[in-house]
Amino acid sequence: MASKWIFHILWLIIAIKDIRQSTSADIGICYGTLGDNLPPPTEVVALFKQYNVGKMRLYDPNLDILEALRGQEIEVILGVRNEDVQIMASSQSAAESWVLKNVVNYINDIQFTFFVVGNEIVPGELAQFIAPAMQNLLNALRLYSFDGIRVTTSVASTVLQNSYPPSASEFTPNSLGPITEILKVLSAQSCPVLMINAYPYFAYAGDPINVNLDFAQFTATSPVVIDGEFQYMNLLDAIVDGFYWAIEKAGNFSDITVGISESGWPSAGNGRLTSPELASVYNKNFVKSILDNGGTPKRPFAYMEAFLFAMFNENLKPVGVEQNWGLFYPNKEPVYPLFPLS
Repeated sequence: MASKWIFHILWLIIAIKDIRQSTSADIGICYGTLGDNLPPPTEVVALFKQYNVGKMRLYDPNLDILEALRGQEIEVILGVRNEDVQIMASSQSAAESWVLKNVVNYINDIQFTFFVVGNEIVPGELAQFIAPAMQNLLNALRLYSFDGIRVTTSVASTVLQNSYPPSASEFTPNSLGPITEILKVLSAQSCPVLMINAYPYFAYAGDPINVNLDFAQFTATSPVVIDGEFQYMNLLDAIVDGFYWAIEKAGNFSDITVGISESGWPSAGNGRLTSPELASVYNKNFVKSILDNGGTPKRPFAYMEAFLFAMFNENLKPVGVEQNWGLFYPNKEPVYPLFPLS
């Protein structure tokens, strides 16, 4: 009898592991366009296909890119530009026009999974408009019977304060109001996700003496942070769980999960803190962590959307680190070995 129970327990462990791997195996890449030497969209989409990358984040509805994506079986999360958020918040017809132009014309040929209303505009003057813009966009999607596509926004980790240890995290006073309204809109959806741009690099670069490189790059061999019952061997998990704690403190939003809309490591631009080798280690371990482990210490079985930043080095960004996040040079050559993402 005991051996029978042991068999069932072993089977359950294997099944859970398989579920975690299969439901977490979603690594996409952000496709930024701030470069005057980038390949045309058709070639970029072909590059996604060549390297078997099945998910793309677009920051705005670039019609040339959307045309190139027709029939390519690449999942797309599409952004509403920051400058369009206020008008979408104040006008239901503006939201409906946005859907008509950017979704209806492509819905039969492109698999949209999320619409991301604004990028890193909490806190700030536009933050108050995100939740009503999200709601108007949801209303417009329902009008066209596109209820299955979720609406969210993307925030930076700077909306958190007291983030060490993770359980002390809470939203900053100037972020709490708009974030709470965003969480309400999210919570009314099925399988809601708050997207975050999470960069251990910035924590390390800002304080390389006290932030351990191994902790930032997933290479620590023992827990670096112990927070009650939770042990952290990498900084990314600590950031994500900081958001979970802050969300709990903001209200009854336990149904909301956290997704990573951007993460990466620059390959140049900041001396010894940036190199192709460091970028390669971080991104390989980021992918491995998402694919192998899924979840975090606080939410060990949570499904996690995850996107690497970014597809290309973009020369129209500020000189330095900002130009060196790409996985590829504009000539489509890899900056460092990374693929396949598995």
